[in-house]
Amino acid sequence: MTYKQQFVKFMVDNGVLRFGEFTLKSGRKAPYFINTGNYKSGAQLSKLGEYYARCIAENGIEAETLVGPAYKGIPLAVSTAIALYENHGKDLDYCFDRKEVKDHGEGGLFVGKQLTDGERVIIIEDVMTSGKALREMLPKLMQAAKVEVAGMVISVDRMEKGLESELSAVQEAYREFGVKVYSIVTIADIIEAIEEGVIEGKEYLGKMKEYRKIYGVG
Repeated sequence: MTYKQQFVKFMVDNGVLRFGEFTLKSGRKAPYFINTGNYKSGAQLSKLGEYYARCIAENGIEAETLVGPAYKGIPLAVSTAIALYENHGKDLDYCFDRKEVKDHGEGGLFVGKQLTDGERVIIIEDVMTSGKALREMLPKLMQAAKVEVAGMVISVDRMEKGLESELSAVQEAYREFGVKVYSIVTIADIIEAIEEGVIEGKEYLGKMKEYRKIYGVG
């Protein structure tokens, strides 16, 4: 199996990717649901870091520092930094934001690497639905230093148009901020994994493709 196929199976095995009928926050009824809150063990986090690191390496994203937006992005950035060092020989710094600026001790908005002008960073997140996390993180980064965002890495690209746009959240991020978003897998990869028997769920293929036809982009 490719690492993308392995990741799709990993999500299913850990109850993160499920099939059925789900009403999303947007009100859309989807035949699949992704709940990254089901990642909760050291073993899962270790594997997640390996998949994120592989995505960074495969796409040749060069940077000095990984940024994990609080709160979900924090363990992801840490585990990715470890995996990049252990599996790819790349020793990157990492940092994460505070919800409130600390005015005592070392102070500042970020914990970990203190950002400097010209530094290249990669933002590590779980999924991108509306792009809200990126919109909140970019001003914080620029407040700390004039960094260059080399990219944002997420686990799954839904490839789904927004409520008020024909573009997906990933496409909107690039159009609005010039930030390229990379994903370990896309919904197209998930459909392909079902078709090739990597995971079960062929009974949902018709609904998956119909949903893509209505709401999909790319």
